[in-house]
Amino acid sequence: MLEFRIGDRVTFEPEGGTPVFGILTRYNKKSVTVITDDGRRWNVSPRFLRLAESTLEAAKTQEGAHPSTVILFKQK
Repeated sequence: MLEFRIGDRVTFEPEGGTPVFGILTRYNKKSVTVITDDGRRWNVSPRFLRLAESTLEAAKTQEGAHPSTVILFKQK
C-alpha cells in the first residue's frame, strides 16, 4: 500500500473481465476504493492494483514529484 497515494491512476483486472482503469480515492488496510473512468465505484483489495502506465510516465518526467489529479464528481 505504500506505493499508492490517493489520486493515483491505477488499474486492476476483475475475474473474467477486461482491465479496469480509474483513480484511487480511498484506502484502508484491506480495501481501496477506485472510481473508474465511466464513474463506477469499486472496492478492491490493494494486492490486485497496479499503477497505470500514464502515472508511471508522469512520475518519471516530474523527477519524483507526485502527479496531481483533478477528480470530478457528479453533483446531486
